Amino acid sequence: MESVVEGSASTRITPARSSMVDSFKGCGLSGMRIDKEDLKRRISVPQYLGLAMRRAINSKNVSAAVDSASLLGSDGVDAPEAPIVVFVNSRSGGRHGPELKGRLQYLMGEEQVFDLKDVKPPEFIQYGLGCLEQLASMGDCCAKETRERLRVVVAGGDGTVGWVLGSLGELHKQGREPVPPVAIIPLGTGNDLSRSFGWGGSFPFAWKSAVKRSLHRASTGPVCRLDSWHVSLTMPAGVVELPHSLKPTEECTLDQSLDAEGQLPEKVTCYDGTFYNYFSMGMDAQVAYGFHHLRNERPYLAQGPIANKLIYSGYSCTQGWFCTPCVSNPGLRGLNNILRLHIKRVNCSEWEEIRIASNIRSLVALNLHNYASGRHPWGNLTPEYLEKRGFVDAHADDGLLEIFGLKHGWHASFVMVELISAVHIAQAAAVRLETRGGEWTQSFMQMDGEPWKQPLDQDCSTFVEIKKVPYQSLMINGD
Repeated sequence: MESVVEGSASTRITPARSSMVDSFKGCGLSGMRIDKEDLKRRISVPQYLGLAMRRAINSKNVSAAVDSASLLGSDGVDAPEAPIVVFVNSRSGGRHGPELKGRLQYLMGEEQVFDLKDVKPPEFIQYGLGCLEQLASMGDCCAKETRERLRVVVAGGDGTVGWVLGSLGELHKQGREPVPPVAIIPLGTGNDLSRSFGWGGSFPFAWKSAVKRSLHRASTGPVCRLDSWHVSLTMPAGVVELPHSLKPTEECTLDQSLDAEGQLPEKVTCYDGTFYNYFSMGMDAQVAYGFHHLRNERPYLAQGPIANKLIYSGYSCTQGWFCTPCVSNPGLRGLNNILRLHIKRVNCSEWEEIRIASNIRSLVALNLHNYASGRHPWGNLTPEYLEKRGFVDAHADDGLLEIFGLKHGWHASFVMVELISAVHIAQAAAVRLETRGGEWTQSFMQMDGEPWKQPLDQDCSTFVEIKKVPYQSLMINGD
């Protein structure tokens, strides 16, 4: 497995312009025929191992499952060339979610398909992979090779993919390499992770034939790398409703080497989490926050990706993003009133303050090529412009975040249809946001589409620090 990854380390996904073609990628229209039996031989985990993994997960007892598998024995059983397990978010993809689960079970066996409502990724890693590893340590060559060659497919949206990637990342911390690479069957609304790695932007229309092709590509595609970013939120002690991607922690990792503009509170509350696509603050997060609450209150309004996008577009027009009510001082709308931005450039240990223009109402730190359902707000920059600004070509594995700004709804609209680029602010290896109240009593933030309302204190600062996770996630290129 290591040789495969190292040999593919140079594989990079080149950002392409958004087009209708991307919406149809992965739809199974290429005409390539995949023999079902050949595919099954390539990807199916031997039955005795599949049953043992299931038993370990269901009983939450690795030793008992290992004992039962040892009785069956592995004599004469060869490991498959590219064993695959699939995590399915059966609640995604509208009515197709459960049907997709059944199709996958038909093609590769029930033991290898895990419905996320029944089996959580951490359970699979602790007990399922733990079972394979224990069998391998006992001299089971088939289990050892299966564990080393294992690949993971996630059928779901970006949030589901991020959940699985984060869980697999724990293997790095535990020294349990190799870490399986991940392929995607897109079932979400935006699917920017899927788009960025060649798996398409929507659920396949010809999905029954496309499932075989997706599994074939997942078993043969080259492995590439994806940066992930650790977020540390430090705020004055208090209660705030945060998304699932941020968890409370007793360890506050705030960099004390940088002076704060506001006071440092005596008592703080700390949270941390990880994102793969973007972190943003400002009006875009406010619109997302309102939309999420509207959808939770009236779930009948949003029954699928297209309905979600239509409602989201209409809702954004009512939130002051396009038509801002008059205020005594229009300059108060800018993020510069509450935000102080510092970055660290690549191979530099010192923080550098970056001034934010008064007309910037949303600030985004972007990791992927795609944002907001396949848009490219950073744009395709010319070599001359890159050299002039001191930028480099953006890649998902370059250790840099692209930081850009949006001025208002009309500006954002032109950016999203790629008539213009966003306001280029910086490329950074680390980011620190310091927010403090005044005229504002709250701000809005979001990570990978999960928004929250962040209260602001007039005297004490709230800090968000973003730093690259020391290990990279492994993705399978679907192109």
